[in-house]
Amino acid sequence: MVVCVCNAIREREVRTAAREGAISACQAYRALGLQPKCGQCVPFARAIIAEERAAA
Repeated sequence: MVVCVCNAIREREVRTAAREGAISACQAYRALGLQPKCGQCVPFARAIIAEERAAA
């Protein structure tokens, strides 16, 4: 599933960044060499990161 249309970031990429230590959407995007543009995706990325942190 696409999380960020502006940057073409997929859910699996956000999950991987979270597993590698990203604790915020901005950190996950930086780990991918990107940054949020319009911001519509940030709440969804936060939820994915929270899921990964809870599962760890």
